[in-house]
Amino acid sequence: MNARFRFHPRVASREPARRNDGIETAGLSGACRSQSSLASLTAHRSAAAGGRLKPCGLGVFFASMFALFTGTGHAAALKVMCDSPLQPALRKVTDLFHQETNTEMTLVCNAGPVIKSKIESGEIADVVVIEPDFVEQLTNSGKVRAGDRPTVGYVGVGLGNRTDSPNYDISTIDKLKSTLLGADLIVFNRVKSGEAFAAVLKRLGIAEILKPKIVRTAPLDIFQPVLKDKGNDLAAGTIPLIATTPGIKLLGPLPGDLQGSIPYTAAVMTNAPEARTAEGFVRFLLTPKAKQVLASNGVIMK
Repeated sequence: MNARFRFHPRVASREPARRNDGIETAGLSGACRSQSSLASLTAHRSAAAGGRLKPCGLGVFFASMFALFTGTGHAAALKVMCDSPLQPALRKVTDLFHQETNTEMTLVCNAGPVIKSKIESGEIADVVVIEPDFVEQLTNSGKVRAGDRPTVGYVGVGLGNRTDSPNYDISTIDKLKSTLLGADLIVFNRVKSGEAFAAVLKRLGIAEILKPKIVRTAPLDIFQPVLKDKGNDLAAGTIPLIATTPGIKLLGPLPGDLQGSIPYTAAVMTNAPEARTAEGFVRFLLTPKAKQVLASNGVIMK
């Protein structure tokens, strides 16, 4: 799933190169031309706004973003850290932001607790997109700016199995319950999505019955037991990860009011090396264009 995208001037195609460290980069080589009038406009708007994040028109926004780095002869570089369920969507959003602003983008994805731990240990980034409670803790420790921290979307919980396994219908509570009771193995993690699914099993009254079949794993390890086995095995987790994991197919979201959604907020890091561009990226996440990309890649917009 992890890829580095190398972009070249005036060339529309991109060449993926796989990495195993959860880091993806996208950028354009070559210098940009100076646009002093845009730079003046950006400085004026920034002073008027008092440094706060405010909505602005797309045309003015992109012009401002170009002005941040065009005068220096090289593109700005932005590092975004995010929770793994957002990786499929944010990969495409950062790609789009790069295309619109020429910003060199690095996307670092891992489980939310791991991202939080990395930041607490001193890893430098510009923007973090994780669950609100983690953002609040990072704010309290001085790692993330206080103030505007918009919710960029929500991720739902679903059920999946191997691509060579039956296509079970879980569209109703009764059908979901029947599918779960017929499973040989049910795998889910020990963090937010796993806790939500554990609560569903209790609500259905089958938690104790299924206990011998349940395997709890680290956040990103839920698919390995299902992929390596040959039984009637199920994985419960966030929908974007289920839908984009090779060898796994999405059976569907949890039905009805069993479905809960995990919110994600974006925040600028206190010591962001590219603070003004980071603010621009957070604003970009709220534009209709970015929201459309997020929604088409498994992120729920409310």
